[in-house]
Amino acid sequence: MIARLHQRTDTPHDPLSEALGRPVSPEEGLTEHTVVAHWSGLDSYTLDDEQEIWTSLQWAEHLEDPLLEHRFAAGPKGDRRAIFHLGVRLHPDDRELTGPEWAEVAHRLARAAGIEVPGEKNGCRWIAVQAQPGRLDLIANLVRLDGTWHAPQADALRRLSEESRRIEQDLRLIPVRTAARLQAAARPVPTVSAQLAAILTQLADEQSGPLAAVRGLIEHTAHRIARQPGVAGADTAHHLELVARRLHAVQEDLDTTAARLSPAVHPRVAAAPPAPHRAAHRSP
Repeated sequence: MIARLHQRTDTPHDPLSEALGRPVSPEEGLTEHTVVAHWSGLDSYTLDDEQEIWTSLQWAEHLEDPLLEHRFAAGPKGDRRAIFHLGVRLHPDDRELTGPEWAEVAHRLARAAGIEVPGEKNGCRWIAVQAQPGRLDLIANLVRLDGTWHAPQADALRRLSEESRRIEQDLRLIPVRTAARLQAAARPVPTVSAQLAAILTQLADEQSGPLAAVRGLIEHTAHRIARQPGVAGADTAHHLELVARRLHAVQEDLDTTAARLSPAVHPRVAAAPPAPHRAAHRSP
């Protein structure tokens, strides 16, 4: 189980659309099979005669209400981005979780994130959406019902990560470390020839290779010396130009050798031959 904490926003519409995999709609009703969990105060907040199924737009408006009701509520840095969005993904080979299991995951993560405190009446509004296979999205408003701003704890990411590991163990899911090992085992192991070819390609690379950097310094030095008065400067510049050309030939030889070792290695950007310097014209 991998948890991802998204950047906070000032509206729940985009996070909810991402969770659903489709735009928020005033027509589409979301049942308890999609909104698998929510904040504890919702039942007492709604009227008995209200419709049981809300549309996705109504859910978005419900989450947004505290921001509209408390227009001066702001975070520690003075911003109004109060919409918290936590996404959780299971490993592709994990079993399918039931609705109650998803609800348990949602409540445990909400408590780990600090947005749900058992017994608190003026806490944050939040919902958990399970609309895509192997994925759960927790969306909350950090503006509490009393208008105060809930600031997540500094170690929230660590707490979420630790709780995710406990959930994996309790629900017998594939742990993240095991999943990483399985993915690594599935990757093809490069041959020795391919590894050596990659090294040679890196050495000969025109954009970031060490030989290209050295050649560039030599060419720069040659051009600066060529502008100095006297025959000695011109001769030295010409000599350095020949050194740069030899380095260019070495780059090409290394690139050719890499291609012979492993044709699958992508060729580097061709090294441009050194530009000949032009001696400055001086008046006799």
